Amino acid sequence: MAESVSLSPLSSPSLALSFSRVVSRLRAAGCVFAEDEARLILSAARTGSEAEDMVARRAAGLPLEHVVGWAEFYGLRIAVDAGVFVPRRRTEFLVGQAAALAAASVPAPASGSALAPPRAVVVDLCCGSGAVGAALVSVLGDVELHAADIDPAAVRCARRNIGAGGAVYEGDLYEPLPRGLQGRIDVLVANAPYVPTEAIALLPGEARDHEARVALDGGSDGLDVQRRVAAAAPAWLAPGGHLLVETSERQAGRTVAVFAAAGLTARVVECDELDATVVVGTAPMGLTDSTGVVDSVDPRDSTAPASSSPLR
Repeated sequence: MAESVSLSPLSSPSLALSFSRVVSRLRAAGCVFAEDEARLILSAARTGSEAEDMVARRAAGLPLEHVVGWAEFYGLRIAVDAGVFVPRRRTEFLVGQAAALAAASVPAPASGSALAPPRAVVVDLCCGSGAVGAALVSVLGDVELHAADIDPAAVRCARRNIGAGGAVYEGDLYEPLPRGLQGRIDVLVANAPYVPTEAIALLPGEARDHEARVALDGGSDGLDVQRRVAAAAPAWLAPGGHLLVETSERQAGRTVAVFAAAGLTARVVECDELDATVVVGTAPMGLTDSTGVVDSVDPRDSTAPASSSPLR
């Protein structure tokens, strides 16, 4: 399972001697946080030659997370292999919203009951490295977690990061999930790709050239995968269960309409500090009215821990 982040000092005096040279090479390559990145690379390297190779790959434009093999996310160290989508810091807001809804979905055990307390059922679709699922396990503790992704490399990472905390499946959206989850899911999180196809070319090279296209491309308007997730969600959500997706402020209104068309009551929550926008859809307990409401959220209410790491 993903480990808590602990940024160590430089791993050996011999590597420490090369710090200024590493900083110079990274700065020349355009790395804004060259000093911080140099410390991370030299801490991760086991030998001088490995450090040289890592610096060369970073200077060539590989994401820092792919170079050192991990990303800091929600206070955890998430393993990220080459080509796998790097979890963004803004997605910590999605985790905080999902965790609050999952915790609220579990009724308190009856007084004096000898039965095991109920567990929230959480599914993480388009799980990528498993960062969201691992973070939810770290917050919620005893939770029934299922995660899925279509990218085999991402699934391998997710299985390492989630470990015994949940089950990870390879396949397209709901297809690999156990049928027994239908109608039982309390919280369904889908950090689906939402970049319009024509905008892929405008992404930073780190993402455009080094992350899987399937994790970025949301179709002509960026909502293709969201539509598929929302359309099938009512069959999988428990009564009153929630679907959460990350999107952009510009696309949020259309995502609300997608959720409403699927029969979900939708609202938008935003965090200015993290530049994060999440649409929350709720399955009906009975007959409901589908409307969109925008809530402004104080980032101090988020359960995400503060971090000064340059890893996004």
